Amino acid sequence: MLKKIDHLGIAVHSISEARIFYENVLGLVCEKEEEISSQKVRTAFFELGETHIELLEPTTEDSPIAKFLSSRGEGLHHVAYCCDNVTEQLTQAKEMGCRLIHETPFTGAGNKQVAFLHPKSSHGLLTEFCSEDNK
Repeated sequence: MLKKIDHLGIAVHSISEARIFYENVLGLVCEKEEEISSQKVRTAFFELGETHIELLEPTTEDSPIAKFLSSRGEGLHHVAYCCDNVTEQLTQAKEMGCRLIHETPFTGAGNKQVAFLHPKSSHGLLTEFCSEDNK
């Protein structure tokens, strides 16, 4: 069951440059930066109420974020929904005909279990399910 929007993922060329806007213009505070080597990405998280803003910077030219930036430029990359059980959400989505990018959850930023639905199944927006449990 979905509980809330966990975070909005925003692709950027440079976290250090983007932080100026999020910190100085919006007044948000960066909680943490983290590199997820398996996804070839560096992240920075900003809390805004119950939702977080996640900046995503590629660490290699062949990372998914680098490909996104090359084709679409900076901007909204994905919406992440917090759920009780990522595996159950994937099963339900697959049963409803959704195309999965990941058949099983993996460890993402913040040590959360995550998995993605293909944007063609969710009206053009990459959809992430995440859970703080190992499910």
